[in-house]
Amino acid sequence: MSYQIDLSGRVALITGASSGLGRQFALTLAEAGAAVVLAGRRVERLKTLRSEIEAAGGDAHVVGLDVTEVDSIRAAVAHAETEVGPIDILINNSGVSTTERLTDVTEESYDYVFDTNTRGAFFVAQEVAKRMIARSKGAAPGTFTGGRIVNIASAAGLRTLPQIGVYCMSKAAVIHMTKVMAAEWGRHGITTNAICPGYIDTEINHHHWNTEGGKKLVAMLPRKRVGHPKDLDPALVMLVSPQADFINGAILSADDGVAAA
Repeated sequence: MSYQIDLSGRVALITGASSGLGRQFALTLAEAGAAVVLAGRRVERLKTLRSEIEAAGGDAHVVGLDVTEVDSIRAAVAHAETEVGPIDILINNSGVSTTERLTDVTEESYDYVFDTNTRGAFFVAQEVAKRMIARSKGAAPGTFTGGRIVNIASAAGLRTLPQIGVYCMSKAAVIHMTKVMAAEWGRHGITTNAICPGYIDTEINHHHWNTEGGKKLVAMLPRKRVGHPKDLDPALVMLVSPQADFINGAILSADDGVAAA
């Protein structure tokens, strides 16, 4: 017996889509049939990804977005809906981190992390949710009401990790934010869930795993390995599928046991 999830006819907005997890999320949702809106600051990289998706037969669009600027968020969401149609799926993925002990954290580095990971994620979700709610009330056009919001948190939001304390704090806030959004917006047919990835090999950290520090870290992991962006595909596709209507407010660890260790 086979089981297939078809996202044809759905529009998905992915923030931070130019690299890493966001790039993989965009490829995966496009392959599942969704029209994907690639959002981020590195527009040229987004255009390259768009070409790759289109070459594979998918539907992709590009919009510039800086999640630290509310005006940019509003403009990007409006542009996306004008060009592609009402947003059915939001993958709230943009994120940054610093490596420093808490006693070394400056106001600038603290704001740098929280402005993107927490504040930015909140206002992106808020802007998209307002439009989803309007559709569910019949105040805006659209054949599909409700929607799917997936906030990308982290295993670091579920446990403390050394030298990335501010990042841990920001992602813990995203986890609690997800639960509040689920409670408030569920009545409008919107489900809000979070994925908490563990250590994932991406272009940003790829070099680290072959360093002495990286090897020591891997040796401490439950199964002594790091994941790959595609390892999150099953969780992502399940949460945004039409069949996941009863899953709301879930905090899904996809970390190979890191948070449980």
